[in-house]
Amino acid sequence: MNKKYCIVFAMILALLLSSCGAGTSTSDYSHASGAPAADSAPSSAAPEEATDIMEGEYFDGESYLVIDENTETQVENESVLTFSLKVDTAAYTNVARYIESGNLPPRDAARTEEMINYFNYDADMAFTDGPFAIYTEIGASPFDEAKHMAFVRVKTEEIDKSELPSSNLTFLIDTSGSMNSYDKLPLLQEALTLLVETLDEDDTVSIVTYAGSSAVVLDSVSGGKKSTILNAINSLGAGGSTAGAEGIVTAYALAEKNFMRGGNNRIILASDGDFNVGISNVEELKALISEKRDSGVYLSVLGFGTGNIRDDIMETLAANGNGNYSYINNTLTAQKVLVDELGANLFTVADDVKAQIEFNPENVKSYRLIGYENRMLNNRDFEDDTKDAGEIGMGTDVVLMFELELQNADAGLKYGSGTEESRIGYGDELFEVRIRYKDPGQSASKLILEPVTFESVLQVNSSDYQFACSVAAFGHLLRDSEYTGNATIENVLTMAEGSLGRDTGGYRRAYLEMLQQYRNIINW
Repeated sequence: MNKKYCIVFAMILALLLSSCGAGTSTSDYSHASGAPAADSAPSSAAPEEATDIMEGEYFDGESYLVIDENTETQVENESVLTFSLKVDTAAYTNVARYIESGNLPPRDAARTEEMINYFNYDADMAFTDGPFAIYTEIGASPFDEAKHMAFVRVKTEEIDKSELPSSNLTFLIDTSGSMNSYDKLPLLQEALTLLVETLDEDDTVSIVTYAGSSAVVLDSVSGGKKSTILNAINSLGAGGSTAGAEGIVTAYALAEKNFMRGGNNRIILASDGDFNVGISNVEELKALISEKRDSGVYLSVLGFGTGNIRDDIMETLAANGNGNYSYINNTLTAQKVLVDELGANLFTVADDVKAQIEFNPENVKSYRLIGYENRMLNNRDFEDDTKDAGEIGMGTDVVLMFELELQNADAGLKYGSGTEESRIGYGDELFEVRIRYKDPGQSASKLILEPVTFESVLQVNSSDYQFACSVAAFGHLLRDSEYTGNATIENVLTMAEGSLGRDTGGYRRAYLEMLQQYRNIINW
């Protein structure tokens, strides 16, 4: 059989399998019954090693970057941990899409840090100099009663929408045949309509489409001409192959031609990520985007659809295009991403943001970072201002969590007591949080240091802490993590029910409903 017919046969077979409803192949969903998975082995990479981007693995026609879970590290062997600080939230809504349809997601779809960072947290933060405020509290680990969990919240300041700079937006819209589905192009059109309604006459919108080739539909139309923009968006139809790389090149050329000094220059790529003409593999696309990121134009990615999602491509594009990646599963998510959190998702206040944690070996025996596996950096990269890292928008919450084994816990040391007797011979500090960032458009970085002492270990923790622990534990369940320990769906639910907080927008309650759906699936 020649290659052409092999490909056609494979496509037909994939469609037949996906039409069976559940799509729960043994290799994808064996963790529901507790069976071990082939990719569940702990990573042997040391913290000093950077994580390379690999071509994604396929699950029922969808492709995800492989995640080798962070392992427990002894502080005496490696006391410093460095990673890129970035806020993507695509994993949460993608996981929700699976569970709402009655299925469990592939384990690599569950990027735990993105699930945690999907939510806003309630406690007020004190801002002084710089764009960040940092808060830390430590409590009992949901996984191991002999260990603790550190919750580090890094937040940027809210800015009134009236004070936002004008935007030069280029919509890069996938109109290929793969977008011909109710949850793809039609939902995309609804989502962009919500964004257009927030624009004013000082903003500009350009539209580039791509299928077999790219085309410019609009070139720098004022945001005040909403009917012109919306007519162009709503007139689009789907058909043809997917020349995504050509579309990216065209969009960057247009965005750079219309560059707005002092403004927000951003390409918004809306697609299922299924590139099949021209450059289409992860490494080549990474190289293409990396060449463009110094142009001052940011690239954000909106993912849509079911069945052929190239999550690996979309995550890679956003990571290397100085933007973020969101998955839109319904109009409510579109409202959250493109309206309610417009500033956080489209207006950057800090470039190349890196986090580094140094642990005090006198007080901390071991640590394990929760998530961020695909954001790891070499420790030496922290002070290297040429090393690309994450971008963070205004009003954004970024949460770092790591499980700690404290020294001398078996000697009866009362870490939450705050007494001098509990600290003799060990010093006051557990670890130091370091944030390095650049002001937008600048080449030299700035540094923020935040020492964390025993005073951060609390006997009664906040609702923010408890809620984040619930989401972290849920991520472990979805990934069938070897570190799941004591976490069960019942205590994950209990933690969530007791920590709903203010819940502006109702997102925590929606999470609670998803947990209940998950419980029904695994108990079926």
